[in-house]
Amino acid sequence: MKLDYLYEVLLFAILIVLQVLVFNQISIFGFATPFLYIYFLLKLPVGRNLFYVIGIGFLLGFIIDIFLNTPGINAAATTTVAAFRHLLLRLFFTKDETEEYIPSIYTTPAAFIKYALVAVIIHLTVIYSLESLSLFNLEILLIRWASSVVLTVIVLLGLDAFMYKTFSANE
Repeated sequence: MKLDYLYEVLLFAILIVLQVLVFNQISIFGFATPFLYIYFLLKLPVGRNLFYVIGIGFLLGFIIDIFLNTPGINAAATTTVAAFRHLLLRLFFTKDETEEYIPSIYTTPAAFIKYALVAVIIHLTVIYSLESLSLFNLEILLIRWASSVVLTVIVLLGLDAFMYKTFSANE
């Protein structure tokens, strides 16, 4: 049990560092930016307490906001995803999963892809809605949103495949 929380702390810290130092510097064609840190919320075990998930989601977004100087945008987005996480899990995964089950592309590929896609759509909708606060350049806003959704999902699925192969090879 303690090892699970240690893994979560390490994943939390690594994703924050990667987002701030690497992924936030990526902007494909000036539109698409991958938001990798949401992977942390996707990979929490199914049985985690809702208040724990919402609290850790807020903390994750708050730390990203501090480093990126975005006043509350990421905190609002991750808190929203954390609040909807339980509903998304019930929507895409069967009730047969144990409380310690961690969603993965290798255990339930179709369900995980849908789960990740909807979570990323919710996350980026909140981010871009709060960031723009207007529909002045609606076309550019939609292009940024859609391209970031696609890029983020591709990176998340690639990371999940890498993590699964890395940790399953060590067992």
